[in-house]
Amino acid sequence: MAFSDGVKDKILKLGSKQKVDPIIKYVTNPNDDIRMTAAIALGMIPTYDAGMALIPLLRDKSPMVRAAACESAAAINAKHCLEYVKKLAFQDPDPKVMQVARKAFDQLRDSVV
Repeated sequence: MAFSDGVKDKILKLGSKQKVDPIIKYVTNPNDDIRMTAAIALGMIPTYDAGMALIPLLRDKSPMVRAAACESAAAINAKHCLEYVKKLAFQDPDPKVMQVARKAFDQLRDSVV
C-alpha cells in the first residue's frame, strides 16, 4: 500500500499547486482510492477545467468516488456539474452518496456567482 499512498500524496500536492492537467490522468486509474483522491484534489482548484474533470468521477462505479466528486463540485462551485450532482442526490443506489450529493446539490443550487 505504500505505493498507493505515495501516489495519493502526489495527487494532493498537485491539487494544492492548482495543477489540473497532471491530476486528470488519475481520473481513469483502476484503483478506487486513487480516483477518489483525484476527485478531492480537483476540489482544491476552482476552475472550469477542474469541474469538467469531475464529471466522469460523478459517474464512477465506486460510491466513495462519486461522493468525493460531489463534495469537490460543491467546494469549487462547479455549476456545470449541477445536473450530475442532482441525479446522484435523488437517484443514486447508495444512501451515503445520496446524502452527500443532496448537501452538495443544495450548496450548488443556492450559491450565487
